[in-house]
Amino acid sequence: MEVRVTSLGHVQRGGAPSALDRLLATQLGAKCMELVAEGKSGFMVALRGEEYLPVPLEEVAGNRRVVPPDHPWLKRARQLGICLGE
Repeated sequence: MEVRVTSLGHVQRGGAPSALDRLLATQLGAKCMELVAEGKSGFMVALRGEEYLPVPLEEVAGNRRVVPPDHPWLKRARQLGICLGE
């Protein structure tokens, strides 16, 4: 079986993970492990403000949060030549 390392930051944004990306991943993973240790399942972890909170999957599964095509971040990404799959 072939195995490869994937840098999630590169897959999502086309660049290496920043220190903030690494810290966020560590904090989200730590909160997930707390939930596992408590015997809780069926949750995802969300960052809300400065808190890492469990969110029941029923609240998020099947819901789509769409970014409007004219959003300023998308406009800036296009100006920078970032491919958005359009």
